[in-house]
Amino acid sequence: MIDSLVSFFQEYYSVLLSFHIIFVISWMAGMFYLPRLFVYHTRLESGSNASEMFKEMERKLMRVIINPSMIAAWVFGIALSIGQDSWSDGAWFYIKLTAVILMSGFYGCLSKWRKAFERDNNQHTEKYFRLMNEVPTVLMIIIVFVVFLKPFQ
Repeated sequence: MIDSLVSFFQEYYSVLLSFHIIFVISWMAGMFYLPRLFVYHTRLESGSNASEMFKEMERKLMRVIINPSMIAAWVFGIALSIGQDSWSDGAWFYIKLTAVILMSGFYGCLSKWRKAFERDNNQHTEKYFRLMNEVPTVLMIIIVFVVFLKPFQ
Protein backbone atom coordinates (compact mmCIF):
# COMPACT_ATOMS: atom_id res chain seq x y z
CA MET A 1 0.00 0.00 0.00
CA ILE A 2 2.70 2.50 1.03
CA ASP A 3 4.91 1.54 -1.91
CA SER A 4 2.07 2.09 -4.38
CA LEU A 5 1.34 5.50 -2.80
CA VAL A 6 5.01 6.47 -3.08
CA SER A 7 5.04 5.28 -6.71
CA PHE A 8 1.91 7.34 -7.43
CA PHE A 9 3.52 10.45 -5.88
CA GLN A 10 6.67 9.87 -7.92
CA GLU A 11 4.78 9.32 -11.16
CA TYR A 12 2.70 12.47 -10.74
CA TYR A 13 5.48 14.61 -9.26
CA SER A 14 5.07 17.46 -11.79
CA VAL A 15 1.31 17.64 -11.26
CA LEU A 16 1.68 17.57 -7.48
CA LEU A 17 4.41 20.21 -7.61
CA SER A 18 2.25 22.43 -9.82
CA PHE A 19 -0.68 22.25 -7.40
CA HIS A 20 1.66 22.79 -4.44
CA ILE A 21 3.06 25.97 -6.01
CA ILE A 22 -0.43 27.25 -6.91
CA PHE A 23 -1.69 26.79 -3.37
CA VAL A 24 1.47 28.18 -1.78
CA ILE A 25 1.10 31.33 -3.91
CA SER A 26 -2.56 31.65 -2.85
CA TRP A 27 -1.70 31.04 0.81
CA MET A 28 1.09 33.61 0.72
CA ALA A 29 -1.10 36.20 -1.03
CA GLY A 30 -3.54 35.96 1.86
CA MET A 31 -0.76 35.97 4.46
CA PHE A 32 0.61 39.19 2.94
CA TYR A 33 -2.78 40.88 2.57
CA LEU A 34 -4.47 40.13 5.91
CA PRO A 35 -1.94 41.98 8.12
CA ARG A 36 -2.19 44.91 5.68
CA LEU A 37 -5.97 44.93 6.23
CA PHE A 38 -5.29 44.95 9.98
CA VAL A 39 -3.05 48.03 9.53
CA TYR A 40 -5.96 49.95 8.01
CA HIS A 41 -8.55 48.42 10.34
CA THR A 42 -6.73 49.86 13.38
CA ARG A 43 -7.52 53.35 12.06
CA LEU A 44 -11.27 52.76 12.10
CA GLU A 45 -13.75 53.42 14.87
CA SER A 46 -15.20 50.20 16.33
CA GLY A 47 -18.74 49.56 15.15
CA SER A 48 -18.48 51.93 12.19
CA ASN A 49 -19.70 50.82 8.78
CA ALA A 50 -16.10 50.79 7.55
CA SER A 51 -15.00 48.63 10.49
CA GLU A 52 -17.81 46.18 9.82
CA MET A 53 -16.82 46.04 6.15
CA PHE A 54 -13.20 45.28 7.12
CA LYS A 55 -14.40 42.51 9.45
CA GLU A 56 -16.25 40.90 6.56
CA MET A 57 -13.26 41.27 4.21
CA GLU A 58 -10.91 39.77 6.81
CA ARG A 59 -13.27 36.88 7.56
CA LYS A 60 -13.77 36.04 3.88
CA LEU A 61 -10.06 36.30 3.11
CA MET A 62 -9.32 33.87 5.92
CA ARG A 63 -12.11 31.39 5.16
CA VAL A 64 -12.19 31.48 1.37
CA ILE A 65 -8.53 31.94 0.45
CA ILE A 66 -6.08 31.43 3.31
CA ASN A 67 -7.60 28.38 5.04
CA PRO A 68 -8.17 26.17 1.96
CA SER A 69 -4.89 27.26 0.36
CA MET A 70 -2.87 26.48 3.48
CA ILE A 71 -4.47 23.05 3.83
CA ALA A 72 -3.91 22.22 0.15
CA ALA A 73 -0.31 23.49 0.26
CA TRP A 74 0.38 21.20 3.22
CA VAL A 75 -1.32 18.20 1.58
CA PHE A 76 0.54 18.57 -1.71
CA GLY A 77 3.79 19.38 0.12
CA ILE A 78 3.56 16.23 2.21
CA ALA A 79 2.79 14.19 -0.92
CA LEU A 80 5.85 15.66 -2.63
CA SER A 81 8.07 14.98 0.37
CA ILE A 82 6.93 11.35 0.51
CA GLY A 83 7.33 10.84 -3.23
CA GLN A 84 10.83 12.32 -3.23
CA ASP A 85 11.89 10.90 0.14
CA SER A 86 12.75 14.42 1.28
CA TRP A 87 12.71 13.26 4.90
CA SER A 88 16.15 11.70 4.40
CA ASP A 89 17.47 14.29 1.91
CA GLY A 90 19.44 16.39 4.37
CA ALA A 91 19.06 19.26 6.78
CA TRP A 92 17.68 21.62 4.12
CA PHE A 93 14.33 19.81 4.29
CA TYR A 94 14.09 20.23 8.06
CA ILE A 95 14.97 23.92 7.79
CA LYS A 96 12.18 24.33 5.24
CA LEU A 97 9.77 22.29 7.35
CA THR A 98 10.58 24.42 10.41
CA ALA A 99 9.96 27.63 8.44
CA VAL A 100 6.64 26.25 7.12
CA ILE A 101 5.61 25.29 10.67
CA LEU A 102 6.49 28.83 11.78
CA MET A 103 4.41 30.17 8.87
CA SER A 104 1.51 28.02 10.05
CA GLY A 105 2.02 29.39 13.56
CA PHE A 106 1.89 32.91 12.16
CA TYR A 107 -1.39 31.90 10.48
CA GLY A 108 -2.63 31.04 13.99
CA CYS A 109 -1.67 34.54 15.15
CA LEU A 110 -3.53 36.06 12.20
CA SER A 111 -6.59 34.04 13.11
CA LYS A 112 -6.40 35.20 16.73
CA TRP A 113 -5.99 38.84 15.71
CA ARG A 114 -8.87 38.59 13.23
CA LYS A 115 -11.13 37.27 15.98
CA ALA A 116 -10.08 40.16 18.24
CA PHE A 117 -11.07 42.64 15.52
CA GLU A 118 -14.34 40.70 15.07
CA ARG A 119 -15.10 41.27 18.78
CA ASP A 120 -13.95 44.93 18.60
CA ASN A 121 -11.19 43.97 21.01
CA ASN A 122 -7.99 44.62 19.04
CA GLN A 123 -5.12 45.45 21.40
CA HIS A 124 -2.43 46.17 18.81
CA THR A 125 -1.33 49.32 17.00
CA GLU A 126 -1.00 50.09 13.33
CA LYS A 127 2.80 50.02 13.78
CA TYR A 128 2.61 46.53 15.29
CA PHE A 129 0.70 45.19 12.28
CA ARG A 130 3.10 46.93 9.89
CA LEU A 131 5.93 45.03 11.57
CA MET A 132 3.98 41.74 11.60
CA ASN A 133 3.33 42.20 7.87
CA GLU A 134 7.04 41.43 7.33
CA VAL A 135 7.01 38.03 9.06
CA PRO A 136 5.62 36.00 6.13
CA THR A 137 8.08 37.73 3.78
CA VAL A 138 11.08 36.70 5.87
CA LEU A 139 9.82 33.13 6.20
CA MET A 140 9.08 32.94 2.46
CA ILE A 141 12.62 34.09 1.63
CA ILE A 142 14.07 31.39 3.89
CA ILE A 143 11.82 28.71 2.38
CA VAL A 144 12.54 29.62 -1.25
CA PHE A 145 16.32 29.82 -0.81
CA VAL A 146 16.48 26.58 1.17
CA VAL A 147 14.34 24.70 -1.38
CA PHE A 148 16.31 25.87 -4.40
CA LEU A 149 19.83 25.93 -2.94
CA LYS A 150 19.42 22.84 -0.74
CA PRO A 151 22.23 23.68 1.69
CA PHE A 152 23.39 20.96 4.09
CA GLN A 153 22.37 18.21 1.66
